[in-house]
Amino acid sequence: MHILIIDDEPLARSRLRHLLGDCTPHGEHWTMSEAASASQALPLLSGPLPVDIVLLDIQMPGANGMSFAFTLQQLPAPPAIIFVTAHSHYAAQAFDVQACDYLTKPVRLERLQQALAKAQKQRPPSDPGPQLAIAPGGPRWPWAQVVYIKAELKMLTVHTTAGCHVLEGSLVDLEQRYPEHVLRIHRSCLVNPAFLQRLEFAEPGGWYLRLHGITQPLPVSRRQVAVVRKTLTICKK
Repeated sequence: MHILIIDDEPLARSRLRHLLGDCTPHGEHWTMSEAASASQALPLLSGPLPVDIVLLDIQMPGANGMSFAFTLQQLPAPPAIIFVTAHSHYAAQAFDVQACDYLTKPVRLERLQQALAKAQKQRPPSDPGPQLAIAPGGPRWPWAQVVYIKAELKMLTVHTTAGCHVLEGSLVDLEQRYPEHVLRIHRSCLVNPAFLQRLEFAEPGGWYLRLHGITQPLPVSRRQVAVVRKTLTICKK
Protein backbone atom coordinates (compact mmCIF):
# COMPACT_ATOMS: atom_id res chain seq x y z
CA MET A 1 0.00 0.00 0.00
CA HIS A 2 1.25 3.48 -0.87
CA ILE A 3 0.39 6.29 1.58
CA LEU A 4 1.13 9.94 0.83
CA ILE A 5 1.49 12.41 3.73
CA ILE A 6 0.87 16.06 2.81
CA ASP A 7 1.65 18.52 5.61
CA ASP A 8 3.78 21.66 5.69
CA GLU A 9 5.10 20.86 9.20
CA PRO A 10 8.11 18.47 9.22
CA LEU A 11 7.40 17.35 12.80
CA ALA A 12 3.80 16.49 11.91
CA ARG A 13 4.97 14.41 8.94
CA SER A 14 7.55 12.66 11.12
CA ARG A 15 4.96 11.76 13.76
CA LEU A 16 2.60 10.37 11.13
CA ARG A 17 5.39 8.24 9.64
CA HIS A 18 6.11 6.85 13.10
CA LEU A 19 2.44 6.06 13.73
CA LEU A 20 2.07 4.46 10.30
CA GLY A 21 5.01 2.22 11.13
CA ASP A 22 3.04 0.97 14.14
CA CYS A 23 0.00 0.40 11.91
CA THR A 24 1.80 -1.68 9.27
CA PRO A 25 0.70 -5.34 9.45
CA HIS A 26 3.47 -7.86 10.13
CA GLY A 27 5.01 -9.13 6.91
CA GLU A 28 3.70 -6.26 4.80
CA HIS A 29 5.67 -3.35 3.37
CA TRP A 30 3.89 0.00 3.13
CA THR A 31 5.40 2.70 0.98
CA MET A 32 5.27 6.15 2.57
CA SER A 33 5.85 9.31 0.58
CA GLU A 34 5.55 12.87 1.80
CA ALA A 35 5.16 16.41 0.55
CA ALA A 36 5.11 19.81 2.24
CA SER A 37 2.47 21.27 -0.09
CA ALA A 38 -0.09 20.39 -2.73
CA SER A 39 2.30 21.44 -5.50
CA GLN A 40 5.00 19.09 -4.17
CA ALA A 41 2.47 16.27 -4.00
CA LEU A 42 1.35 16.41 -7.65
CA PRO A 43 4.45 14.68 -9.14
CA LEU A 44 4.10 11.87 -6.57
CA LEU A 45 0.47 11.34 -7.56
CA SER A 46 1.46 10.89 -11.19
CA GLY A 47 4.46 8.67 -10.43
CA PRO A 48 4.90 4.99 -11.33
CA LEU A 49 3.52 3.73 -7.99
CA PRO A 50 -0.20 4.57 -7.49
CA VAL A 51 -1.14 6.36 -4.26
CA ASP A 52 -3.80 4.49 -2.27
CA ILE A 53 -4.35 6.83 0.70
CA VAL A 54 -3.59 10.53 1.27
CA LEU A 55 -3.17 11.91 4.80
CA LEU A 56 -3.95 15.56 4.13
CA ASP A 57 -3.47 18.67 6.26
CA ILE A 58 -5.82 21.58 5.58
CA GLN A 59 -4.04 24.84 6.37
CA MET A 60 -0.91 24.90 4.20
CA PRO A 61 0.92 27.42 2.01
CA GLY A 62 -0.49 27.64 -1.51
CA ALA A 63 -3.54 25.50 -2.19
CA ASN A 64 -5.13 24.45 1.10
CA GLY A 65 -6.05 20.87 1.80
CA MET A 66 -9.75 21.33 1.18
CA SER A 67 -9.27 22.74 -2.32
CA PHE A 68 -6.64 20.11 -3.10
CA ALA A 69 -9.07 17.38 -2.08
CA PHE A 70 -11.35 18.52 -4.92
CA THR A 71 -8.37 18.15 -7.27
CA LEU A 72 -7.74 14.63 -5.99
CA GLN A 73 -11.34 13.65 -6.68
CA GLN A 74 -10.87 14.50 -10.37
CA LEU A 75 -8.10 11.91 -10.80
CA PRO A 76 -8.95 8.78 -12.83
CA ALA A 77 -8.36 6.62 -9.72
CA PRO A 78 -8.65 9.02 -6.77
CA PRO A 79 -6.95 7.97 -3.54
CA ALA A 80 -8.85 7.69 -0.29
CA ILE A 81 -8.55 10.94 1.68
CA ILE A 82 -8.03 11.21 5.43
CA PHE A 83 -7.82 14.78 6.70
CA VAL A 84 -5.32 15.31 9.52
CA THR A 85 -5.58 18.82 10.96
CA ALA A 86 -5.43 20.88 14.13
CA HIS A 87 -8.76 22.53 13.25
CA SER A 88 -12.04 20.77 14.01
CA HIS A 89 -14.35 23.28 12.28
CA TYR A 90 -13.66 21.94 8.78
CA ALA A 91 -15.20 18.55 9.56
CA ALA A 92 -18.53 19.20 7.81
CA GLN A 93 -16.78 20.41 4.64
CA ALA A 94 -14.50 17.38 4.64
CA PHE A 95 -17.29 15.02 3.73
CA ASP A 96 -18.37 17.27 0.85
CA VAL A 97 -15.16 16.10 -0.86
CA GLN A 98 -15.87 12.46 0.04
CA ALA A 99 -13.15 12.20 2.67
CA CYS A 100 -13.34 8.86 4.44
CA ASP A 101 -12.27 10.25 7.83
CA TYR A 102 -11.24 13.39 9.69
CA LEU A 103 -8.56 13.28 12.39
CA THR A 104 -7.58 16.13 14.69
CA LYS A 105 -4.03 16.61 15.94
CA PRO A 106 -2.45 15.21 18.00
CA VAL A 107 -3.41 11.98 16.26
CA ARG A 108 -3.91 8.89 18.40
CA LEU A 109 -2.75 5.53 17.10
CA GLU A 110 -6.17 3.91 17.60
CA ARG A 111 -7.95 6.61 15.57
CA LEU A 112 -5.39 6.38 12.78
CA GLN A 113 -5.85 2.60 12.64
CA GLN A 114 -9.63 3.06 12.39
CA ALA A 115 -9.25 5.65 9.63
CA LEU A 116 -6.88 3.45 7.63
CA ALA A 117 -9.28 0.51 7.90
CA LYS A 118 -12.10 2.67 6.53
CA ALA A 119 -9.87 3.97 3.75
CA GLN A 120 -8.86 0.46 2.70
CA LYS A 121 -12.51 -0.55 2.44
CA GLN A 122 -13.20 2.53 0.32
CA ARG A 123 -10.19 1.96 -1.95
CA PRO A 124 -8.54 -1.48 -1.77
CA PRO A 125 -4.74 -1.31 -2.20
CA SER A 126 -3.66 -1.14 -5.82
CA ASP A 127 -1.75 -3.97 -7.41
CA PRO A 128 1.92 -3.06 -6.87
CA GLY A 129 2.95 -5.07 -9.92
CA PRO A 130 6.21 -7.08 -10.01
CA GLN A 131 8.15 -6.94 -6.74
CA LEU A 132 11.73 -7.42 -5.59
CA ALA A 133 12.28 -9.96 -2.83
CA ILE A 134 15.86 -10.47 -1.66
CA ALA A 135 15.01 -13.54 0.42
CA PRO A 136 11.87 -15.68 0.94
CA GLY A 137 9.68 -14.25 3.68
CA GLY A 138 11.63 -10.99 3.74
CA PRO A 139 10.53 -7.49 2.78
CA ARG A 140 9.34 -6.77 -0.76
CA TRP A 141 9.51 -3.63 -2.88
CA PRO A 142 7.61 -2.90 -6.10
CA TRP A 143 10.07 -2.70 -9.00
CA ALA A 144 8.44 0.61 -9.90
CA GLN A 145 10.09 1.92 -6.72
CA VAL A 146 13.52 0.22 -6.89
CA VAL A 147 16.16 2.52 -8.44
CA TYR A 148 19.39 0.57 -7.95
CA ILE A 149 21.04 -2.08 -5.77
CA LYS A 150 24.62 -1.85 -4.56
CA ALA A 151 26.77 -4.60 -3.04
CA GLU A 152 29.48 -4.29 -0.42
CA LEU A 153 30.98 -7.50 0.94
CA LYS A 154 27.95 -9.74 1.63
CA MET A 155 25.51 -6.90 2.13
CA LEU A 156 23.16 -5.28 -0.38
CA THR A 157 21.80 -1.75 -0.20
CA VAL A 158 18.47 -1.41 -2.00
CA HIS A 159 18.00 2.22 -3.05
CA THR A 160 14.31 2.98 -3.57
CA THR A 161 12.35 6.14 -4.24
CA ALA A 162 11.38 6.08 -0.55
CA GLY A 163 14.78 5.38 1.04
CA CYS A 164 17.57 2.82 1.50
CA HIS A 165 17.43 -0.68 2.97
CA VAL A 166 20.43 -2.85 3.90
CA LEU A 167 20.27 -6.65 4.04
CA GLU A 168 22.21 -9.78 3.10
CA GLY A 169 22.05 -10.97 -0.50
CA SER A 170 23.82 -11.55 -3.81
CA LEU A 171 23.77 -9.48 -7.00
CA VAL A 172 24.38 -12.62 -9.05
CA ASP A 173 21.27 -14.20 -7.52
CA LEU A 174 19.18 -11.12 -8.36
CA GLU A 175 20.49 -11.07 -11.93
CA GLN A 176 19.39 -14.66 -12.40
CA ARG A 177 15.97 -14.19 -10.81
CA TYR A 178 15.07 -10.77 -12.26
CA PRO A 179 16.81 -10.46 -15.65
CA GLU A 180 14.10 -8.16 -17.03
CA HIS A 181 14.31 -5.74 -14.09
CA VAL A 182 18.07 -5.27 -13.55
CA LEU A 183 21.04 -4.11 -15.58
CA ARG A 184 24.59 -4.59 -14.31
CA ILE A 185 26.69 -1.44 -14.70
CA HIS A 186 29.55 -2.47 -12.44
CA ARG A 187 30.64 -5.57 -10.55
CA SER A 188 29.05 -4.11 -7.42
CA CYS A 189 25.95 -2.40 -8.82
CA LEU A 190 22.67 -3.28 -10.57
CA VAL A 191 20.25 -0.60 -11.78
CA ASN A 192 16.59 -0.68 -12.75
CA PRO A 193 16.44 0.13 -16.52
CA ALA A 194 13.19 2.05 -15.94
CA PHE A 195 15.22 4.80 -14.22
CA LEU A 196 17.95 5.19 -16.87
CA GLN A 197 18.59 8.79 -17.90
CA ARG A 198 21.92 9.17 -19.73
CA LEU A 199 25.60 8.21 -19.92
CA GLU A 200 28.28 10.79 -19.20
CA PHE A 201 32.05 10.74 -19.65
CA ALA A 202 34.20 12.56 -17.13
CA GLU A 203 37.99 12.69 -16.90
CA PRO A 204 39.79 11.00 -15.26
CA GLY A 205 37.15 8.67 -13.84
CA GLY A 206 35.59 7.42 -17.06
CA TRP A 207 31.92 6.68 -17.68
CA TYR A 208 29.06 7.50 -15.32
CA LEU A 209 25.32 6.81 -15.45
CA ARG A 210 22.62 9.29 -14.52
CA LEU A 211 19.40 7.89 -13.06
CA HIS A 212 16.08 9.70 -12.73
CA GLY A 213 15.57 11.00 -9.20
CA ILE A 214 19.21 10.38 -8.13
CA THR A 215 21.57 13.36 -7.90
CA GLN A 216 24.83 11.40 -7.71
CA PRO A 217 25.90 9.63 -10.95
CA LEU A 218 26.98 5.99 -10.69
CA PRO A 219 30.28 4.70 -12.16
CA VAL A 220 30.02 2.34 -15.15
CA SER A 221 32.79 -0.18 -15.81
CA ARG A 222 34.35 -0.08 -19.28
CA ARG A 223 33.16 -3.58 -20.14
CA GLN A 224 29.54 -2.60 -19.39
CA VAL A 225 29.43 0.70 -21.31
CA ALA A 226 28.26 -0.89 -24.58
CA VAL A 227 25.46 -2.81 -22.84
CA VAL A 228 24.31 0.29 -20.96
CA ARG A 229 24.35 2.37 -24.15
CA LYS A 230 22.31 -0.28 -26.00
CA THR A 231 19.76 -0.47 -23.16
CA LEU A 232 19.43 3.31 -23.11
CA THR A 233 18.68 3.27 -26.84
CA ILE A 234 16.00 0.60 -26.40
CA CYS A 235 14.38 2.40 -23.44
CA LYS A 236 14.10 5.65 -25.40
CA LYS A 237 12.21 4.04 -28.29
